[in-house]
Amino acid sequence: MNVKIKRTCLLLAAGVVAISLSAGGRLGLAGAEGAEAEPDQKAAQSEGGQPRQVAIVIDDFGNNMNGTEEMLNLPIKFTVAVMPFMPTTKQDAEEAHRLGHDVIVHMPMEPNKGLKSWLGPGAITTDMSDAEIRKRVEEAINEVPHAIGMNNHMGSKVTADERVMRVVLQVCKERGLFFLDSRTTFKTVVPKVTQELGVPLVSNDVFLDDVYTEAHISKQIGIVRKFLEQHDNCVVIGHVGVPGKKTAAVLRQSIPAMQSNEHVQFVKAADMLSPSPSDPFILPNP
Repeated sequence: MNVKIKRTCLLLAAGVVAISLSAGGRLGLAGAEGAEAEPDQKAAQSEGGQPRQVAIVIDDFGNNMNGTEEMLNLPIKFTVAVMPFMPTTKQDAEEAHRLGHDVIVHMPMEPNKGLKSWLGPGAITTDMSDAEIRKRVEEAINEVPHAIGMNNHMGSKVTADERVMRVVLQVCKERGLFFLDSRTTFKTVVPKVTQELGVPLVSNDVFLDDVYTEAHISKQIGIVRKFLEQHDNCVVIGHVGVPGKKTAAVLRQSIPAMQSNEHVQFVKAADMLSPSPSDPFILPNP
């Protein structure tokens, strides 16, 4: 399958990086006020006059988490990242597909910090053999119906390990999946290996909700809007779970204003093409 993934969001401006890092690298949405509509509208248009694009990816589906229903019923199509081997893995993937959202495998991967118990079943760790890694990735893909891509759950250690990621990405290539690099480490080797193997890549630019308050999530969307003044496209990641209902509420409130006042177009991650997966890293997050 040919899935072309577009990624033109490069490095955040210094001030935006500072805010993102202090927030664990996650972003949030704020509606535009009427007085700002005209200048923001101009800022949200690319040089060719096309709308700026935002791809929203929501992680951690598959475990009947808070905000699942609210997220699935947002007034846009987005990308649903479903963890394998969980109680509602298949249910969430089937419902997301039925509603027209894209489904990807949210693959648990070992972080530099944190407990392995946080990862959930079927996780990839750096002490595994190539054969075991391949087996786990193949089983995870089989577990998530309608999956067209994969991204990492945690994974700051694994995504910096070229041997491990080469196995993971080779399976993705064989199964026709793109890879979304959540970019949880500045040492990520994903751009290098995807380019070598020819695996389509999309990379995260900002997270929405590491701080579980609507005020923080709203502030993060302000950063998205600022980011779009300088870039044609932006990929953002939010979560169901502890922040799920709050993130969904802020998104539901913010999306119409961004669409009407700023002409932002919300797309799925697979709609973003990447001619080169070697753009610089931005948002470290364990």
